[in-house]
Amino acid sequence: MTQNSPLISVIIPCYNRDRYLAEAIESVLNQTYPSIELIVIDDGSSDRSGEIAQSYPLKYHYQTNGGIGAARNAGIALANGKFLAFLDSDDIWVKDKLAKQMAVFIANPDIEAVFGHAQNFYSPELDENFRSRIRCPEKPIAAHLSTAMLIKRSAFLRVGNFNTNLKTSPDISWYIWAMEHQLQQITIPDVIYYRRLHESNNGITERQYANERLHLIKAKLDRQRTKQRLLNPES
Repeated sequence: MTQNSPLISVIIPCYNRDRYLAEAIESVLNQTYPSIELIVIDDGSSDRSGEIAQSYPLKYHYQTNGGIGAARNAGIALANGKFLAFLDSDDIWVKDKLAKQMAVFIANPDIEAVFGHAQNFYSPELDENFRSRIRCPEKPIAAHLSTAMLIKRSAFLRVGNFNTNLKTSPDISWYIWAMEHQLQQITIPDVIYYRRLHESNNGITERQYANERLHLIKAKLDRQRTKQRLLNPES
C-alpha cells in the first residue's frame, strides 16, 4: 500500500463493553492497511467504555443510548473516508483484514462491497456451564454482516442507513435492502474477524426480539411477490 491509499473510516459502536473494547480498538489500530480513521460511538455507556476509548488515538463521540443502528449511523455522519467499515465492540479483526479486502477492490474496480468469513470463539472468561449451553461453530462461516464488510461509502449511501427501530437485526435488515438494491459484492474465503461469544451478546440478551428476523424475511418475500405480480399480472 502507498501513502495514497484511500481513507477507510472504521466505526465501532459501543454500549457498556469496557471488558472487551480495548481489544477491539487495538485490532483496528494494528491493521497493516495504513490509511484509517477510527471512530468510537459511545451509545450511552455507564461503565468505563468512554474512558478506555479516549485513551487511544481516535475520534470519540458520546450520545444518549439509541441502539446499535443509531450508533453506526452517527459514526457514518462523522466519517470522512471513501470507504466504510464497522466493528462490534466485543469482536476482533485479523491484522490484515482491511488490506485483504482493499486488494479485492483494486483488482475489481466495479465491486461495491467485500465480505469475508468469521471464526466464532468462546470468550476466555466463560465457564463450562455457559459453553455447554451456547454452540460455537468450529468451522469459519461466511459472514454477510457489518463487521465482515468493507464498502464504498457511495454504495452504502445508495442502499441507505441502518434501521434504528430494530433491537437485534440491523445487519439483516440492511443486507436485505442491499440485495434488493443489487449491491455488487464479493465474499473472500479468508477469516477476517473473530466473533466473540459471551454472556452479554445482543443475540442472547435481546432474545425477546428474536421474531424481528422472521418479520424481516417475511417482509422481503412479500415485496418480491408484489413485484412479481406487477411484472406478470396474468401469472
